[in-house]
Amino acid sequence: MKETTMALPVSMGALLQADLQEDALYRDDGLCVVGVFGKSSSQLGPQKETIVNNLADKHMFPLFGGPEDGGTADSHIEAFYHQESRVLYLLLSSACDSRQLLRACESLSAGTGHSDAHDVWKDLDRQHCLHLLYLFSVCHVLLLVHPNQTFDVTHDRLFRALDALRQKVLPLIRAAIKDCPVSKEWKLNCRPCPPRLLFVFQMSGSLKVSANGSESGGNPDKPKKHSPRRRLQHALEDQIYRIFRKSRVLTNQSSNCLFTVPANQAFVYVIPAADEDPVGALLDQLRSNCTLSETDSAPVVSGPRRYQQMRRAARQATGDPVSVLLGGQLVDCSLREFLWQHVELVLTKKGFDDSVGRNPQPSHFELPTYSKWVQVASKLHQVLVGDAEEEIAELASKVQGQLKVLEGFLDADTKFSENRCQKALPLAHSAYQSNLPHNYTTTVHKNQLAQALRVYSQHARGVAFQRYALQLHEDCYKFWSNGHQLCEERSLSDQHCVHKFHLLPQTGEKTDMDRNPPILNHNSRGRSTSSCNCGRKQAPREDPFDAQAANYDFYQLLEEKCCGKLERIEFPVFQPSTPDPAPACNQAQEPPSEASASGEVEQLKEPSAAQSRTPADASLSLALSLGQSTDSLGPYGDGEGTDTQVQQKRPSLVDRQPSTVEYLPGMMHNGCPKGLLPKFSSWSLVKLGPAKSYNCHTGLEQPGFLPGSSFLLPWDLVIRSRSEEDAGLTEPLDGGTSSWPAPNKTLVGKRGSTGGLGRSRRRDDVARIFVGFEYEDARGRRFISCGPDKIVKVLGPGGAKDPATRVLNTDMPLYIPSPSQGRGLKSHFAQLTRLFIVVPDAPLDVTLNPQVQPGPPPCPVFHPEQMDLVLPPDGFWVLRFPYSYSTDRGPCYPPKENQPLNNHKVLRAILKATTANPTPQ
Repeated sequence: MKETTMALPVSMGALLQADLQEDALYRDDGLCVVGVFGKSSSQLGPQKETIVNNLADKHMFPLFGGPEDGGTADSHIEAFYHQESRVLYLLLSSACDSRQLLRACESLSAGTGHSDAHDVWKDLDRQHCLHLLYLFSVCHVLLLVHPNQTFDVTHDRLFRALDALRQKVLPLIRAAIKDCPVSKEWKLNCRPCPPRLLFVFQMSGSLKVSANGSESGGNPDKPKKHSPRRRLQHALEDQIYRIFRKSRVLTNQSSNCLFTVPANQAFVYVIPAADEDPVGALLDQLRSNCTLSETDSAPVVSGPRRYQQMRRAARQATGDPVSVLLGGQLVDCSLREFLWQHVELVLTKKGFDDSVGRNPQPSHFELPTYSKWVQVASKLHQVLVGDAEEEIAELASKVQGQLKVLEGFLDADTKFSENRCQKALPLAHSAYQSNLPHNYTTTVHKNQLAQALRVYSQHARGVAFQRYALQLHEDCYKFWSNGHQLCEERSLSDQHCVHKFHLLPQTGEKTDMDRNPPILNHNSRGRSTSSCNCGRKQAPREDPFDAQAANYDFYQLLEEKCCGKLERIEFPVFQPSTPDPAPACNQAQEPPSEASASGEVEQLKEPSAAQSRTPADASLSLALSLGQSTDSLGPYGDGEGTDTQVQQKRPSLVDRQPSTVEYLPGMMHNGCPKGLLPKFSSWSLVKLGPAKSYNCHTGLEQPGFLPGSSFLLPWDLVIRSRSEEDAGLTEPLDGGTSSWPAPNKTLVGKRGSTGGLGRSRRRDDVARIFVGFEYEDARGRRFISCGPDKIVKVLGPGGAKDPATRVLNTDMPLYIPSPSQGRGLKSHFAQLTRLFIVVPDAPLDVTLNPQVQPGPPPCPVFHPEQMDLVLPPDGFWVLRFPYSYSTDRGPCYPPKENQPLNNHKVLRAILKATTANPTPQ
C-alpha cells in the first residue's frame, strides 16, 4: 500500500480546484472534517498551527508563519488532508490572529480617519463571519482555540449573529447545493450534521501547580480525585454551557442549533503550560517515543484501529489502568486523545446524539466520501467566500446583501455611536430653530447650522458622527427650504427681498400668491423720494432690483406728467434688426483701474499734445482745456489755437458700427467692447428752456431744495480780448457819457490803469456760465454743492458767490453725508443725481463729458452712450445721472457706513468750454 498524503497545507480554493487522486483503499471510506478557528496569543509561535501539527502528528504548518511580504489581512482557510486517518483539517486565519492583525494595522495609512478605520475593521469582521459560516456548514467537528484559560464571552454574540445569518441565507444555500449527490437531509439542512464544537484553552504559568498535585487544603495524604487542570476543564464546561443555554445558542433540539456540545463527553480541553526546562521536556518526549517504539511489535494498521493500538500501547508502557494513577487520581489525556474520541463517532458513522429534554429528536448525520464532500464544499465556497461562477453569481450577491443582519450583533461600537448621535440630533435641531424668523436668508441658515453643529459635536460620539452630521445638514436644509427660505435677491441699494422664495412673473403674467412657489415681484419694503429727469416733480419710488427699473422705467412714468415735451438730446441705444436679439457674451476686457490710471498719466505727461486728440479720448483738466479763467484775467489764446480747438468739436467716426444683433447687457463703461449699445439709456439730457429762464437771484425754483441751496455757481470765461485801436474806439477823457462801456462789457484796461493818455488799452469780453452739482437723498431733500465737502448757502440777494472752477477742477464725490440726518443712528447719504448747466448765448462751445467711478478699483468708469456732447448755446440743460450703476457682472452697491466715500466719485473735466469759430464776413 502506498501512502498518499498531502505534503503541505494548501488554500481552500486550491484544494477544491485540485483533482486529488485518492488511494483505492480510502476512496470509498468516509471523511471526517475538523475545523480549527479562534484567537492566537501575542507570543512568537502561532498557537493554532501548532495545535494542528500535534493533532496530525506531522510538522505541516510553519511555526513562525509564512513570508511577510505577500501576506494580507483578509480571512482565509488552509486545508490539510490526512488520508491515512481519513481526517481533513481546515484552519481559519483571520484578524483574530496576531499575524493577521499586524498586517491589518500596517495596511492602515497614517491619515486614515476614525470612521474609515472602523469600516476596515468591520469589513474584516464580515469576512471572518462568512468564513465561520462556511466552516459550520462543511465540518463535523470544530475546535475553538483560546489563547488563555478564560472563556471569551464575545463568542456568544458572534454565534448568535452567525445563527441569525444562517437562517437568512439558508434558502440561498439550498438553491446552490440542490444538484449535489448528497442526501435530502443534507440538502435540507445545508450541512452533513449539526457540528460539535470543542473548546481548547491554554493554561498560563501562574496556574501551574506542584508536581505531586497536592491541593487538598494542607492534607497531602488525601489527594483529590481530579487534577487541577481537569477541575478547571469541568468549571469551564459548566460556565460555557450555562452561557449558551441562557442566550438560547444551545437548545434542546440539536438540529435547530448552530452547533452542539456533548452531554456525556468532555468538550473543553486545557493545554498545560509549557515546562520551564525546554531541554528536559524534549528529552522526556524523546524517551517516551523511544519506549513506545520498542514495545510496539504489532503490525502497522491505519485509521481508528491504529489509534486504539497506540492507546493500548501507551497504557501497557505505564503499567497503570486507563483512569487511575498511583495516587488514585485520574489520568489527564492528551489533546489528540481528547479530539479522537469525537472523531471516532464520525468515522464509525454513529453520529452525534446531543439533543436533550423529555422528547429528544434525533439529528441527521452523514459521512460523505471525499469526492461528494468536495462537490458540496465547492458550491458553498463560491456562494459564501469565493469567486462565484455565472450560474450562482446571483446567489452570492444575495448572500452579501444579507450581511446587514450582522450589524446588530457584532457592531457594538456603531450601535452605541448611533444611540448617542440620535439623542444629540433633537438638541441640535432645537439649537438651529432657536431665535429664527419665519423667513431667513442663506447667511442666517449657515450661522444657525454652525450653531447646531457645535451643539451636536458636544454630545455625539463614535463612528456614526459623520453620518448623522450629514443628516443634520439635510434636516436643517429641508426645514429652511420648506416655506422658510427668504428670497436671496438683493436690491440695487443692497437690501434683500422680504418675500419668501418666489418666482418672477413672466411678460403678461399676473402675480399669484397661492402657487408654490408664489409668483411675485421683488420687494425690499424700501421706499425713497426721487425727482424726474428735469427735477421739477418729485414722486415716491420702490427700491429697484434691476437697472432698467432704477434708471429708465421710473423716469419714463414721470415724463408723462412733467418733462415729456421738453427738448432733449437722445443718447444712442440698441436698435435690433432681429426679433430675438441676444446679449453679448463676456469678452476679455482691460482692467478699468489700469485704463484710467494710464489715461491720467498721459494727460499729465503730454499737456501740449492733448489738444490734438479726438474728443472721444480727451480727458483734460479744466485748466488745460480752457486756458485761463477769470481768476487770471488773461487772454485765452490766439487765432491758431482757436482753429485747432474748432477741429476738436467735430467727433471722429467710431471704430465700428453699433451691432444690431447683440446688445450690451449692462451699462456703458470704459471696459465694454466697442460696437455694443444697451437696450436703454441710463442717462438723460433735457433742456428746461433758454438761458434766461434761470434767475441767478432766485435760484432754481424746484421742490425739495434746502433753503438757500438752490443756486448755481457762476463760471466766467473770457471769450474775446481786443485793443481800442483794433475796435476803432477812442476813449474820451472828459468823463462824459461816451466813456461808459457797452452793456455786458468790462473795460479791463481801465481798471488799475496808471498809464498816460497815449497808452493803448485792451477791452475784454466775458461770458458767464452757471453750473450746479445737485445732490438728493432718499427723502427727496436736494441741494447744490460748491465743493467736495461744502453746500451752497445763499442768505441774501445776489446769488452764489463761489466760482464754479472749484467743483470743475476736482473729482466730485458721488455720495456725501446728507446735511439733515434723521433721528436714527444710521447715517443717510445724498447721491449726485443732476448737473445743471446754463449755456449763454455767446460764441462758446461747451462740451459735456461725464465719467463716474462708483467704487474703488477695479470698478469701471461709467459714461453715457455718447461722449463729448457739445451743448447748443442759449440753453438751460439738465444732465440726470443714473440712479444705480451696474455691469453684466452685477450692481455697484452704495457705500456702507464704515466705507470711505472718496472711492465713489465723478471725475474732473466734466465740462470743457472753447471759443467758437468766428462767423465769416
